[in-house]
Amino acid sequence: MKRRPFSLIVLVFFLAGCTMRLGWPGSTADQPAPTAVPLPSANLPGTGADVIPPQKPVRLPAGFSIGVFAQGLENPRMLAIGPDGALYVAERGAGRVVRLPDADGNGQADRVEALAEGLESPSSLAFHPDGSLYVAETTRVWRLSSPDSQGVFQERRVVIDGLPGGGHSTRTLRFSPDGSVLFVSIGSSCNACREEDPRRAAILRYNPDGSGESLYAAGLRNAVGITFRPAPGQAELWATNNGRDFLGDDQPPETVYRVMDGEDYGWPRCHAGRIIDPEHGSAGSCAGVPAPLVEIQAHSAPLGLTFYTGSQFPAEYQGDLFVALHGSWNRSVPVGYKLVRVPVDGDSLGPVEDFAVGWLEESGSAWGRPVDVITGSDGSLFVSDDEGGAIYRIFYTGG
Repeated sequence: MKRRPFSLIVLVFFLAGCTMRLGWPGSTADQPAPTAVPLPSANLPGTGADVIPPQKPVRLPAGFSIGVFAQGLENPRMLAIGPDGALYVAERGAGRVVRLPDADGNGQADRVEALAEGLESPSSLAFHPDGSLYVAETTRVWRLSSPDSQGVFQERRVVIDGLPGGGHSTRTLRFSPDGSVLFVSIGSSCNACREEDPRRAAILRYNPDGSGESLYAAGLRNAVGITFRPAPGQAELWATNNGRDFLGDDQPPETVYRVMDGEDYGWPRCHAGRIIDPEHGSAGSCAGVPAPLVEIQAHSAPLGLTFYTGSQFPAEYQGDLFVALHGSWNRSVPVGYKLVRVPVDGDSLGPVEDFAVGWLEESGSAWGRPVDVITGSDGSLFVSDDEGGAIYRIFYTGG
């Protein structure tokens, strides 16, 4: 057998090494590993390995992911985005308002900052354009102002007092887009009854200083979620409404309304604009009652709602309505415990469809109960969970 010159062997190995390093045609470097091509989300914050998954799987449409933004909270309820772009939460169980900043943009709150403590079961909050923060307890509304360098509010003043207590005890606040009107929703004192106080099962209207109380809309058994839909010319007030119990598993439906000044939406005599109540209604009770824009499975308990105003999600999601379903108690088979989407195209609404599902297990037990949903400053959706004590962040990753 003939021996090859040593110099020739060295040359062969040298050329082979160049081929592998430089990626010449036919080399293995010409076939990159699948992870070598970055995902479309590679430049989005909070989409990497540091995302903390929920304790159990939550199913989302293709291209979306979910992570735990904050946890260990006590009964977190309604959410707000502050002038600084941070997420603020009414932490009802702890009697405080907290801020959850994410300065490094990794999709997790850096810390929990208590900005106002010693409150009585605060359930919602709303920022006025001047930067002051309004917080709702059951019977009163506070105005917090003059934050120090740490953001802790130094001044508190009750602007609304003497709201009716008992029954549905949460109160939800929302300012008109220009800040000139403060809306306060107050649920009923009962499942189905004739209220003596006209402020029950209604949405009230106030001046920002708490004066000028007037009835804006009536006949809404429990409109926990109220929000404004951006619309050409004039913003529209929309609200979720929880239907009454003990009429069976599937009646009456839960509803979403476009709320108009001076309207009566029927409770307790009429439900969903078409169902006469067997106890409090009679022939003609639904005459003139506005129909809801959206109907949802009975006992799902829709609470917070938001119109998607970010740019992170694909175009087909722009302007769509998202509703948090807190979940049932008065139903033989539990329903709700999820986030649903209602496609919006101008004045046309598509059918209700599941968006984030998994907090309700097949066994019928639930490990989480969505309360509120809001569009974050980064274009994600934030969802509060008062059962699990967590805030989730839903973001688009593409693909």
